[in-house]
Amino acid sequence: MGTPDAVVIGAGPNGLVAANVLADAGWHVVVLEAQDEPGGAVRSDRGVHPDYVHDLFSAFYPLAAASPVLAKLALERHGLRWRHAPSVVAHPLRDGRCPVLERDVRRTAASLDAFAPGDGAAWERLDRLWQRTGDALVHCLFTPFPPLLPGLRLAARTGPDLPRLVRTMLLPARRFGQEHFAGDGGRLLIAGNALHADLGPESALGGGFGWLMCMLGQSYGFPVPVGGAGMLTRALVARLRERGGELRCGTPVTRVVVRGGRAVAVRTDDGTEVPARHAVLADIPAPSLYLGLVGEEHLPPGTRADLRRFQWDFATVKVDWALARPIPWACEAARGAGTVHVADGVDALTRFAGQLATEHVPDVPFSVLGQMTTADPSRSPAGTESAWAYTHVPQHVSGDAGPDGIEGRWDEREKEAIAGRVEAGIERLAPGFRAAIAARRILAPPDLERRDAALVGGAVNQGTTNLHQQLVFRPLPGTGRPRTPVRGLYLASATAHPGGGVHGAPGANAARAALRAHPLRTRRRRPADGGSVEGRE
Repeated sequence: MGTPDAVVIGAGPNGLVAANVLADAGWHVVVLEAQDEPGGAVRSDRGVHPDYVHDLFSAFYPLAAASPVLAKLALERHGLRWRHAPSVVAHPLRDGRCPVLERDVRRTAASLDAFAPGDGAAWERLDRLWQRTGDALVHCLFTPFPPLLPGLRLAARTGPDLPRLVRTMLLPARRFGQEHFAGDGGRLLIAGNALHADLGPESALGGGFGWLMCMLGQSYGFPVPVGGAGMLTRALVARLRERGGELRCGTPVTRVVVRGGRAVAVRTDDGTEVPARHAVLADIPAPSLYLGLVGEEHLPPGTRADLRRFQWDFATVKVDWALARPIPWACEAARGAGTVHVADGVDALTRFAGQLATEHVPDVPFSVLGQMTTADPSRSPAGTESAWAYTHVPQHVSGDAGPDGIEGRWDEREKEAIAGRVEAGIERLAPGFRAAIAARRILAPPDLERRDAALVGGAVNQGTTNLHQQLVFRPLPGTGRPRTPVRGLYLASATAHPGGGVHGAPGANAARAALRAHPLRTRRRRPADGGSVEGRE
């Protein structure tokens, strides 16, 4: 097919979205993936037990459901189907109480009123704010920074209340909860959802992020692909191939070839040079791209200095279980939730985040747990449960807050120790949980990185979500857009704005930037799912 118009490094969701956007414009695109299969952190397997499907990394997709980028790709036409658990998120406590995020705002409000009368009305006020501003906020998130048109729409809808909304979004989760709720229920939903990233209860932006995740869950749910996360990847690949795109797996890229200050090709590990007529798009973390594939000699001094200050998010440990029966939560309300938060309260979340901040492995982990068969019955035999939980650990371990002397080697002994702490937290809330385990897999930070090199040190967000590395500071100060210091090279990974989460925005933003740089003659061609697409030639 001749020289590709673009080469995409990495077949994660952002790389595949970028390739699809370019292919829709008539570009010949080649995607090179180091692993033997595509998907990056969106993959599933039967590695725990042959009868159980487990998602290797990400599992629930509220941002995908809300994403205008993925909506335009119409992946349902390529086999993608979504399922929802009866409830979205539950946070059971040892005293039997349990706030539950539901897709019906009135049911969520009733759950919170059980903690403090009036908290349900407070939740409904926050929901009304979301109904007025949510779609504009989502579009602000998913467009390159600064989001001029979505920002204008947001300002028009909020009027003089815009400064109050901005303040609310910047609040730490603890303060957000204190300002809006008298009881623990609403506070736990906000703070627990903030810790889906690396935003502890005292971190700026945590309240806004937690509220955003709650409202997305209430509006769109936390859906899962029927049959496993890999079905989302399969749909992206099928769509790309029907548009003439190429995918080459087992093809690690070792160098971006730069000549005259411009990216003109990539070199693979066998020495093959793959040329790119117009652009190279990289769905890999910015430090890996700049320092590993580009080389410091092609970077301005300021960029080299900023890279030394780049901050990864917390490392992750994930435990998968094949359970002979559903988790026996003492709190009935937790049994129908696709996602369950395991922590004793907001103070426990602060303690957990504080131990991470001092580079200590937490003694009592906060865990995010997924009940996958509850959400999608195809994941395991009837009457069983495919389940997982993840918790965070420091990128660099300086000590262990627990009794096991974990040093960050992540050998089998240390993996068993951290998994034991995770399971102990679940057992306290669901007596008999351990007795239901038929098989188990523990993925420590090195295991995650081996399966997906973009998860550096087990960092699943490709860089901290904290405010100092967001917006115009992501991935480096003064950036916030997909262009790089090398002409023709675009950053299409979650290290670019708006960051992690399976929504495709970094990939789409990079593809559009490449297209704007090459305004070619247009031609029409018919996509595989009907209609017509404007292409360029």
